[in-house]
Amino acid sequence: MRWENLSINDRSTEEPALPIPMAGAVARTFDTPEFRGMTFYEVRAKSIINRVPGASRVPFEWTVNPYRGCSHACRYCFARNTHKYLDLDAGRDFDTRVVVKVNAGELLRKELASPRWRGEQIAMGTNVDCYQRAEGRYRLMPEIIAALRDFANPFSILTKGTLILRDLDLLKQAAEVTGVGVSMSIGFVDEALWRSVEPGTPSPRRRLDAIRQLSDAGFAVGVLMAPILPGITDTPESIDETVRAIASAGAASLVPLGLHLRPGAREWYLAWLARERPDLLPRYRELYGDGSYLGAGYQRELTARVRLAARRYGLHAGGMNTARQVLTSPQEARVLGSPRNGGRQQPEQLTLL
Repeated sequence: MRWENLSINDRSTEEPALPIPMAGAVARTFDTPEFRGMTFYEVRAKSIINRVPGASRVPFEWTVNPYRGCSHACRYCFARNTHKYLDLDAGRDFDTRVVVKVNAGELLRKELASPRWRGEQIAMGTNVDCYQRAEGRYRLMPEIIAALRDFANPFSILTKGTLILRDLDLLKQAAEVTGVGVSMSIGFVDEALWRSVEPGTPSPRRRLDAIRQLSDAGFAVGVLMAPILPGITDTPESIDETVRAIASAGAASLVPLGLHLRPGAREWYLAWLARERPDLLPRYRELYGDGSYLGAGYQRELTARVRLAARRYGLHAGGMNTARQVLTSPQEARVLGSPRNGGRQQPEQLTLL
């Protein structure tokens, strides 16, 4: 997106401006503990429905991303490198300097009404989490979901944010008129590890509670079991514990994904690993080399472990490739969940982390 074309009506000069000029953007900080050390750049976007580049390794064409940057601060987040397009760094800046498209809801409604729009599936949570902490203050998602409901436009949400429960009534209303997919990302349930590697997210326990509530509300919630961290959460014991917890929470299905180390995320995660588990650095060099993805042999072994655990607990588990293929097969649409909507064909689901 060409951020120089974004604008807002008034401007703050009290907080640091973005390195790339964004005409009229307002930089704000908030004097509350949950936002300490963070800066939010409020902009009025010129467009909100984004076409995914054809070369992307994802199974969907259209996305809506109301935020850029994310307070979840996951050490491994694949989207970190996108902050460099704003002349910000992929590390701490990504975690603490968040762009907020304050007009996302009204703009989406306008674009959905355009005769050029053909009502295709829209994926959310594909870049940064739309239910990150900032959403509690800016409340962009209720307007977004209401617009999608009013135009009966199918959509899916992937999140680590338990704030999605705030919008449960809206999600149920939307599911009465269109396909709605709801998925939660839980890669492991170790609380000490969570505090270290995903410090800004709700705890795995809270996410499991959210799955229960979403399931009780009539959604077949899928789980993206990701990322599985080599040498840390890929043991049979860790996988069994995680799959057991996901099944007990009432999830309909899961898809396992091993850790991706794309540029930006690679440097930030490996710096964390060097601090916390330096003994694993040689193993990571062996597994990844200069690339971003795990080898096929390791992925097959990982998938086999997850499938064995899933069978023990009566849970459907898609293979590693399912995370890219699920959108192309209506029969596999259940892998990441959709509402139980009176027998209506389940929508295709997003599967990206």
